[in-house]
Amino acid sequence: MGKPVEVWAEADAYEPYIGRWSRLVARELLGWLGMGRGARWLDLGCGTGALSGTILDLAGPAALLGVDRSEGYVRHARAALAGGPAAFVVADGRRLPVADGGFDAAVSGLVLNFVPEPGLAVREMARVTRPGGRIAAYLWDYADGMQLIRRFWDAATALDPAAAELDEGRRFGLCRPESLAALFEDAGIERVEVRALEVPTTFRDFDDYWSPFLGGQGPAPGYAVGLPDARLTALREELRSRLPVAADGSVPLTARAWAVAGSCPA
Repeated sequence: MGKPVEVWAEADAYEPYIGRWSRLVARELLGWLGMGRGARWLDLGCGTGALSGTILDLAGPAALLGVDRSEGYVRHARAALAGGPAAFVVADGRRLPVADGGFDAAVSGLVLNFVPEPGLAVREMARVTRPGGRIAAYLWDYADGMQLIRRFWDAATALDPAAAELDEGRRFGLCRPESLAALFEDAGIERVEVRALEVPTTFRDFDDYWSPFLGGQGPAPGYAVGLPDARLTALREELRSRLPVAADGSVPLTARAWAVAGSCPA
């Protein structure tokens, strides 16, 4: 088994795979943070704008800056959300192109596990946040609670044990409560708390569940599109046999993310 295929660039493929569910978790995160209206927000690893769009819809920000390394994602976020208080730039989250202390809140959704040095990214979030401001992030519970991906890898490894090497639940030790708390505490963030955020991920039918895996965005879809036709068909049918199906044909699953939040030190 080779190096994991982790393409994150095509917004149209990302949205049906993860973007639509990230928005649901983003709502839960904002409710937990309880920031007042008129705050200045930074979204590190903004992707297609799932978290940024939720901030714009629910938090009434005075300013919002989204930062991502993917030009394709930033292009999509700009087209959908830029204007008014929002702007989006291509940049490395470990070296943010902004001054110290300019934001009231710095947040990050579903990206820190893909950053080579996540501690540097969290320290940058702290650097650009005012003393007492809020810093928060969330990551999928790949090992157990992110069912749409967990079910995929369980089926894949049943057919191909070597696929376990690509399983995010095995690879990303950061996506656990104790690891997230330590990440923030090591960056000097104060009053660190971790909690689970769980949302429903109900798919219209099996095709609604399966087709996003053919988009090539992320480790699981990257694995799927790299399979020969016969093995891809076998994986599809293995998944079909394992997924729950409601009377109306929908596929009812849930997704859990671990969220961490704290305050920027004075």
